[in-house]
Amino acid sequence: MASFRTVFTIIFLVSSNVAIGQTIPEDKVIATNNLIDFLTPEVKASLSKNGTITEATLAHYFREKFSERYFYNWQDFDSRFEEYNILYAGSDVYHAENANDHMGKYEGNTNWKLPFNYLNNHPVNAYALRHLARQHKMVDVAFEYYYQDKNPEYIHYFTKQMQSLNHALATNNYEKIEDGNGVYEVFRSGYRILNWLQIHNMFLDQEAYSDKDQLTTIATLLQHGAHLYKNNPEFTSGNHQTRGMSALAMISILFRDFKDTNSWNQRAMSLLEQHMAKEINDDGFQFERTVHYHLSDIDNYFYVYQLAKISNLEVTPFWEERLKSLFITLIKIAYPDKSAPVLSDDTDNPWGEKNDISGAMTLGYLLFELPEVAYFANNQVERKMFWYVTNEQLKLLENIKVEEPTLKSSNLPITGYYIMREGWEAENKMMIITAGLDKDKPDHQHGDMLGIQAMANSKVILPNYQVRYSLEDYGFFKNSMVKNVALVDDELQGKQYTSNQGGSGFGKFLELPQPKTIAWSTNSNLDLFVGSHDGFVQSGVNYSRQVIYLKDDFWIVKDNFSSDKTHEYKQIWQGHYSLENAPNLLRSTFDDASGFDIYQIKKTDAITNSGKRGKQWAIVSKKGTNNFSFISVLFPYKGFDNRIDEVSEKPSFKGWLLNSTLWKVSGNEPTTLSKDNKIVCFSTNKIETADFTFQFSVASDVFVSQTNNIVQIQSIGENETSLTFFAKKTKKTVILKPGETVEFTVK
Repeated sequence: MASFRTVFTIIFLVSSNVAIGQTIPEDKVIATNNLIDFLTPEVKASLSKNGTITEATLAHYFREKFSERYFYNWQDFDSRFEEYNILYAGSDVYHAENANDHMGKYEGNTNWKLPFNYLNNHPVNAYALRHLARQHKMVDVAFEYYYQDKNPEYIHYFTKQMQSLNHALATNNYEKIEDGNGVYEVFRSGYRILNWLQIHNMFLDQEAYSDKDQLTTIATLLQHGAHLYKNNPEFTSGNHQTRGMSALAMISILFRDFKDTNSWNQRAMSLLEQHMAKEINDDGFQFERTVHYHLSDIDNYFYVYQLAKISNLEVTPFWEERLKSLFITLIKIAYPDKSAPVLSDDTDNPWGEKNDISGAMTLGYLLFELPEVAYFANNQVERKMFWYVTNEQLKLLENIKVEEPTLKSSNLPITGYYIMREGWEAENKMMIITAGLDKDKPDHQHGDMLGIQAMANSKVILPNYQVRYSLEDYGFFKNSMVKNVALVDDELQGKQYTSNQGGSGFGKFLELPQPKTIAWSTNSNLDLFVGSHDGFVQSGVNYSRQVIYLKDDFWIVKDNFSSDKTHEYKQIWQGHYSLENAPNLLRSTFDDASGFDIYQIKKTDAITNSGKRGKQWAIVSKKGTNNFSFISVLFPYKGFDNRIDEVSEKPSFKGWLLNSTLWKVSGNEPTTLSKDNKIVCFSTNKIETADFTFQFSVASDVFVSQTNNIVQIQSIGENETSLTFFAKKTKKTVILKPGETVEFTVK
């Protein structure tokens, strides 16, 4: 089988020899009676009868080619539409609402340059213009054609609005890219192409969608392709170009009968491959570090990969490997209930505390048939994707082969996500720590460096919240008061917030903390993350965070601050907490009587509650000190009797005793938690038992366990220490680095 690139190169060389310099224009739409001049010689020769090609002949040819090349055969639309309405009950209402919204706002012959008004005479803003340019609700208009007994007015509305854009192009009366609202900006143009291709395929056998209408749509799409090609000569970071190049690749596959499309395909595939190489990190996560843009990239690459497979066109192995990695990575970050955490600019459901990844994982299963991906999949694709999968793929969903993932705690070291996981049962615990900053484009990142999110007992116990660019408090929800982080005084992590040009509402921080991962370790006893960031250095404060997951009991978070001057140090905890046991204990309870306790082992000064948009958080503070460490037990429980005992001065935590005397621990106000033959020690200089002694060169945080005559010690702190082990006549000195474990034998 010839490769896609090889096939197109042959066509392009033949075309170039015949008509050098004749290319598809990007600044005007080819007249339908001139389209034949841009066909490849082979296609032109096959269609020519007595030296002429009529518009009817050309339209019929492309109907046939679309039936072979598009995601599904348009001749099957009626049966698909019937199945669609059975599978997705209420679709008629959904499409009607969107179609009526669009048609109630804009004339078919609409404007494409601000200022202008909606049909109700209210002004159209920049945000709305961008959505008009995407034409996503025009798809709903196309569906309304079928729901309204094939009323031709819906087809006429579509063709008229497309022609209005072509007229705006011809008269140079449209928003330009430099305005920030460009109608032909690469993302909006790419989105529009995707939607118009779907509409085109829906109407191909409809009398009201004449041969001339069909060829006008094709000519318009070719102009879009030429514009995308000309204005994207080189790689530009970000999902905007990815969406545009995905669309350009689609046009080049579907309309490969025209000259120039070989060049378009080479450009699109080359740039998409660069995006895969540069923007899908080697650990498999999309570089903008959000689930929203991760899922968006899956869609962008899926469309191209799917069309290539349908046409039996090869893509490189690199393509397949990178695309597959996007699905595998979603397994790593998934909550036990098969959803995903909210990571930075996730925007699908404002203030939502989880992301639905089932639709993406369903696509992943259809592409690669991996049983662990199928664990997160549905037995039907999402509504919009129903029209982008083949009949054969739909049949695959009738008998999905599912396996529960075996993966537990894991990390994405390049992206900077660290996942502590108990397992995959619904009540299991899971925590994710964010400790990454993209060096090229951190625009979508939030002020949550070293922030955490957690789930237990099927509840998001430490949430983060989705956002929406157009909301006036988007900047607030992007910053640190709505994150599970530590702060200094009134200083937030995100600084120099600025909105982008064009008025869509999107904004970014010009300054975010630079993180450093000091240690990551996972073993049978505990998971450990130790990290720091420089977010408070200008205030003269050094900061680090330790997160210890004592399997499978609870977490400990230790926040360390040091400064030459006094400050107010804070922890921010998202959730609805009661304060009757403050300042030592915060408690949140859920509708099934499960709960979540945050217990402060070291004395703090005050706890206050705050909130916005129905969300609440607690602020724990320690005032007027230069050096301080919060040591917080994060304790999920199920059942009243399993809560932390709020009246005990020394409560136990699932059998872990606070500052027990069974182990002799020395230091400057050391803190311990011990259970059976295990102990967690903070700020210790010496640990003594009847069998052995550990001596440390500096105050250290360590975990020690003893099994028979084997003693293991692991550093759970941020500093390297010199450790001396004494046992009878034995003396050994080693350097213990953060996260490292050393084993000794007690003879």
